Amino acid sequence: MYKKLIIGLIIALLCLSPIAAENWNSFAGDVTHNGYRDENSDFVTNLWTFNMESPIHSSPAIYKDYVYVVSSNGILKAIDMETGEEEWDLDLESPTNSSPIVHKNRLYIGCDDGLKAVNIDSHKVIWDYDCSNVESTPFYYKDVIYFGSDDGHLYGLNDDGKVEFNKKLDGELKSSPAIVDDTIYIGSTNSKLYSIDTDKSKNWDFTTGDEILSSPSYVNETVIFGSNDGNIYCLNESEGKLIWKQDLNNKVISSPTVDEHDNSVYIGSDDGNLTCLDIRDGTIKWSHRAGDKIQSTAAIKDNLVAYGSNNGYLYVLNKFTGLEEFTYNPGTFLFNSAITSSPVINGNTLLFGDDSGHLYSLNIEKYEVPGSAQLYYSLGILIVLMIVIVAVVVKVRRRK
Repeated sequence: MYKKLIIGLIIALLCLSPIAAENWNSFAGDVTHNGYRDENSDFVTNLWTFNMESPIHSSPAIYKDYVYVVSSNGILKAIDMETGEEEWDLDLESPTNSSPIVHKNRLYIGCDDGLKAVNIDSHKVIWDYDCSNVESTPFYYKDVIYFGSDDGHLYGLNDDGKVEFNKKLDGELKSSPAIVDDTIYIGSTNSKLYSIDTDKSKNWDFTTGDEILSSPSYVNETVIFGSNDGNIYCLNESEGKLIWKQDLNNKVISSPTVDEHDNSVYIGSDDGNLTCLDIRDGTIKWSHRAGDKIQSTAAIKDNLVAYGSNNGYLYVLNKFTGLEEFTYNPGTFLFNSAITSSPVINGNTLLFGDDSGHLYSLNIEKYEVPGSAQLYYSLGILIVLMIVIVAVVVKVRRRK
């Protein structure tokens, strides 16, 4: 009898786990910011490029077989990950830099005029909550959507858009919250990292030397985040005491990505380096030089780490050594566009957007990348230049 109960429980858990895994509940997927989801689809990874026609600053969200992307002018699109074709779109009627999250057929997106909830089936906004600009990516936790606003409030709304939580803090809350065991961690432009219980009581705050735009990660009872003072910090969760910090030489707008299995944290800085540090003591393991600001947050798959830079390159590195496995420059030098959007990975499919307004689908396992419109533009310009050069040479020779 007990064996049957145990077997039944295991089967039930197995049936439920894929449903839970479908949700994309926070910035970069979870509190580690690894930006990765096991592929639960049966399609083969395809290479494609999709034009959103406006810069992409936010990061994509994955749900079932679709990737959801919103451009800076507030156009939301659902794109089939297999074909790269648009399924539907929606004008949010407000600019946005916040990344969408997905929970049970609903999208939640921060905009200049507040937070909006979108029904994936009807493709309509079902409610919106008016407040100041929301650049903070929401976090779905125990049926409440938590997010920060430029008005300095940390909000929590239920599925109907009603306020369940409202805590006034100082500064603007552009950082995205991380929530673990009923505790919310969020940074502010007043240079503080806050720890707030979901019952609204404040646990502690920690002051850095400048604004905190980076979103905190959580691992092994510690909170890790970057500050515009150029440092990455690691605090203990209970008291907010400093465990270690490391100077990264310039603003740290990028959010940390943690790999607890390898005791590593990966983070970019405006100094132009992606740095891998030891979670335990902050020792630098390696640093990869991109040569321009790194404001995107890295994604991890197996032994690979991927990130974008303002120089227009996407880099895929060996996460243990920091050596390049491959790079992709869709702008082909002449049309480089900054990559501030953070990449996400679904199985072997890596997805990212850039300031040219294009979303790209790569095969991270086979190192295969799509062609881009910019490549053809570059070839066209080179052909024109060659024709001009030939014409000039012919003209000079005739004069002789």
